[in-house]
Amino acid sequence: MNRIVLPLVVAAAAVTLSACDNRQKANEPGAAQSSEATKAAGDKTIAAGLDQNSRFFQAAKSAGLDATLAGPGPYTVLAPDDAAFAKLPKAITDSWAKPESRAQLTGVLTYHILPGTVLADDIGKAIDNGKGKAILATMGGGTLTATREGGKIVLTDGAGTKATVTGPDEKRSNGVVHTIDAVLMPAKA
Repeated sequence: MNRIVLPLVVAAAAVTLSACDNRQKANEPGAAQSSEATKAAGDKTIAAGLDQNSRFFQAAKSAGLDATLAGPGPYTVLAPDDAAFAKLPKAITDSWAKPESRAQLTGVLTYHILPGTVLADDIGKAIDNGKGKAILATMGGGTLTATREGGKIVLTDGAGTKATVTGPDEKRSNGVVHTIDAVLMPAKA
């Protein structure tokens, strides 16, 4: 069953993108990889550029997403820092270590991945065009709301949890990574 999870996630993301076409999005399919992002990406993939000891990378590896993040992409990864994972209840993070919770972990992690390369400026322009907010479709089939607070980009999940982009635009050969200060959860998690 785990072999069909990623294709289902991609299909769900495609449905979400097409269903949300009346809202301003920073990750519209036509704007997947800007020429600026392509030039600055370098030769390291997202997987190779992430700290291999970080809790996000270790979770991605447990879910089998490390291979995806080493693939062609392009992807935009919203990577919670280790302090963000430390804020979660231990019962949640412990449950993710169990093989039977792999689907749930995959759902949480794909909620942190956007299709295409979406730079911080792209999100900012979408926020401006959306009169203060932009809806971002995730690879997990959910959406995040992007706004600005104090000049910083803030992402809000369906439950109202907010994550600030603290390290934008870490460009890679297959996309970009934005470090965030909270773990965002899909509505079902």
